[in-house]
Amino acid sequence: MAMTPAELEAQKDTLELLNNEVAARLTRQSDSLAKIDTKSVFLIGFAATAAQFLATHKHHDVLAYCAFAAYAITLLAGVQTMRVAEHKDLEPRVILTDNVGFPKSQALAALAATRASIFEENQRRHEMKARYWAVSLSTLVVGLGLSTVALLLHT
Repeated sequence: MAMTPAELEAQKDTLELLNNEVAARLTRQSDSLAKIDTKSVFLIGFAATAAQFLATHKHHDVLAYCAFAAYAITLLAGVQTMRVAEHKDLEPRVILTDNVGFPKSQALAALAATRASIFEENQRRHEMKARYWAVSLSTLVVGLGLSTVALLLHT
């Protein structure tokens, strides 16, 4: 629903409120994406350490190979989590060139709409990162269980 310039001007305070909320939500989303990356790095490091530990100890071969496979999946899923790391953000030059000369209400409406679109695109990436991270965590747990049994069965 397109608004006339007069309707936009009448909604200027509301548009400012909405724009600020969308901007804050984008910041929270970006923080969440960074936290998933950090957790993924932790899982990768833990899986690599666990695989090295298992490799240097006597173990039940079949279970150990299954554990190594689980660790490999953990590593791959962790790397995929970080690969999807880039997220969209506002392009300052585009915002400036597209909105210079417009009244504040119209610029706020365009800015809020742009931020909402960016949020939606980032949300898809966020969900993908979360899925890869869940796979990485799950396979790490499986690998640790298999490693434990492989080490215990050998003794």
